[in-house]
Amino acid sequence: MILAHFRRKSRTTSIDSLYGAIVAQARQRIFYAGYAVPDTVEGRLDMIMLHTVLLLHRLNGESDACRALGQAVFDRFCLDMDDNLREMGVGDLAVPKQMQRIAAAFYGRAKAYEEALSAAQPGGLVEALARNIYANDPAAQDHAGRLAAYARDAVAHLAAQSAADLAAGRVGFPAPM
Repeated sequence: MILAHFRRKSRTTSIDSLYGAIVAQARQRIFYAGYAVPDTVEGRLDMIMLHTVLLLHRLNGESDACRALGQAVFDRFCLDMDDNLREMGVGDLAVPKQMQRIAAAFYGRAKAYEEALSAAQPGGLVEALARNIYANDPAAQDHAGRLAAYARDAVAHLAAQSAADLAAGRVGFPAPM
């Protein structure tokens, strides 16, 4: 009985480590300075969503345990979004509506990114990123292409990491160039 408490804490630590790595990667300055991702609340949220989708893409291709880990990471994302809304002063009555908006945005992006990552043609990911992150700004097309190349590199980088490392909370993303 007592060992279950240690396992749960260990899993929570792993999930926090994975989610912390997502947030740390999404906050890298190069995305905002070099890739022209808008340095706004929405832009930062989009980068967290992108990196969460990339990790979930890796975990969903594995065992039931990895898919469960992916669900736990998504749950941690939701908890973080709820906490951030409250920190930003969103009232208790408005938080559920804002969380629905965030969840809808996440699921829409996840579907678009998953379909694009599964497609043989690379253009779909560029289009999805241009639409979601750059609001279809024609001037940002090159940046969307560069971000798509980074995302595909991240998929390959994550695929090379063992399920055991991921379950232990050890994840690495490639350095954005």
